[in-house]
Amino acid sequence: MNFDFVYKICTKSEWNDAKKNKIFKGTPLDLKDGFIHFSDINQVKQTLNKFYLNQPNLVLLKVDALKLQKLVWEQSSSGDMFPHLYSDFDIDYVVKEYPLDLKEDGNHKIPSEIK
Repeated sequence: MNFDFVYKICTKSEWNDAKKNKIFKGTPLDLKDGFIHFSDINQVKQTLNKFYLNQPNLVLLKVDALKLQKLVWEQSSSGDMFPHLYSDFDIDYVVKEYPLDLKEDGNHKIPSEIK
């Protein structure tokens, strides 16, 4: 587990809205659950396959985890530990954004840095 960075998957429109407002408040699922769902580098592919198969127009955000003051690692129903943020965050904490192109088989092309 790398504690320096966490990764957020969202739609391009959600990310564009966050950039306009200078703050990321979360996706509709995040807002419903009361925290922002993140993945560590080793969980990105699993998260994409489980929740975003066949979904176009996605962006992967690499976020400086050390700046997220209310970040908590919690156990999911699968037993894995996932990072959850109990606040919104300043978009300046995003150190890189990656477009997630959709392949013909419904999976996403994952950046080589993440694999």
